[in-house]
Amino acid sequence: MASRNDRRTPLERIEYAIIVSTMLLMVVVTVQPILNLAAISLSDPGRVPGMSGLAIWPEGFSLDVWTLLLNHPNVRQGVMNSLLITGVGTLINVTFTALMAWGLSRPGLPGRRFLFVMVLITIVFEPGIIPDYFINKRLGLLDTYWSVILYKAVNAWYLIILIRFFEEIPNELLEAGELDGANAFQIFWHVVLPLARPALATITLFYLVFHWNEFFRAMIYLTDQSKWPLQVVLRQFVIGGDKLSMVGVQAMSNFTGASQISIRALNAGMIILTILPILIIYPLILKFFTKGTMSGALKG
Repeated sequence: MASRNDRRTPLERIEYAIIVSTMLLMVVVTVQPILNLAAISLSDPGRVPGMSGLAIWPEGFSLDVWTLLLNHPNVRQGVMNSLLITGVGTLINVTFTALMAWGLSRPGLPGRRFLFVMVLITIVFEPGIIPDYFINKRLGLLDTYWSVILYKAVNAWYLIILIRFFEEIPNELLEAGELDGANAFQIFWHVVLPLARPALATITLFYLVFHWNEFFRAMIYLTDQSKWPLQVVLRQFVIGGDKLSMVGVQAMSNFTGASQISIRALNAGMIILTILPILIIYPLILKFFTKGTMSGALKG
């Protein structure tokens, strides 16, 4: 039996080779800078200045950079703040978005068209930072985590994604739940949400990345440095450029290898630290995309 490659025409083989080569090039271009930063952060501090921007393997394995960073009080507090903002914010986002999307997807909802138009208006006429600042000030949210967490509690784009997904759920399944004596909340919890796992996984990932990468609003609204998320701490590290202010006088005197660690190595370690959670979470959520694709194929 001839293989699939044997059945391709010469032109199709050339096209396939170009596509594969392009994808591999994109992977290399994307992954190489991350590997370079990881290699710098794990290298012997004395050998970091001689490393090129193309190196992807540590030169003289050492954890001095990570030891210094993870013992820095600002970094530890930044990690905790980012976890709090991301966890609470994503929970609020997904909950409110799912509930609102389910309501707007029901044809019998009074004022459904008007509410949907109002959602579209927020996409076109999004308020600027100045009125948003005064609203937070009047509500007493300045210098609190809520000023960052509650922003875009329901993202209009993600709401539309869920609405379209909910509209595709067969009414027969909902009617079967009603015949079994389930109320509206039970149908939503036991029937709708399990079917919507791929869509929920999609918006959850989007919200996670949004909150974890938040720094602009936090930089404006959070004046207390103890409440800064990790991204704002990273910004201070990169812009400051002063190793003494980055690692602290106490750390410089207590940690024997601190004097040999360059700013380049510290910045590399901080950047890897900020992107590492997303790199870990993405494969865990990816399985829901795969399950959703296979489920759709089986139903078809």
